[in-house]
Amino acid sequence: MIDEPPPGPYGEEPRRSASLARPYAWTEGRTAPTVEIAVEALVETTAAGRAEAAYLTSSALAQVTEICVRPRSLMEIAALLALPLGVVRVLVSDLMQDNLVIVRDTLSDTSTWDERHDLMERVLHGLRDL
Repeated sequence: MIDEPPPGPYGEEPRRSASLARPYAWTEGRTAPTVEIAVEALVETTAAGRAEAAYLTSSALAQVTEICVRPRSLMEIAALLALPLGVVRVLVSDLMQDNLVIVRDTLSDTSTWDERHDLMERVLHGLRDL
């Protein structure tokens, strides 16, 4: 029987342990994503991603689809997987190209000052919760 990882400090989902593999091994040596993704962008697994999660060739890709059944920010995914943000960007961009996840930017070029201020408040609140 495999033991589940311990829950996080506030009883939330279990934290993942760091991998023994070098991060670039998870991305097959690639260091740049095919699309730019903001750190606060929300990533969510699509129906196709949920269906194919068990068949993904990379355990890292499968873990990202598992974590993102509920929308998560790119930074949150990196923290949960204990991986560098750059590695997670590459993994998410790969999944995005295969339509296994969708990425929602929180701000656009036409966002108002109030929207930007609200985002900064949410980020600050999230940092305080850590």
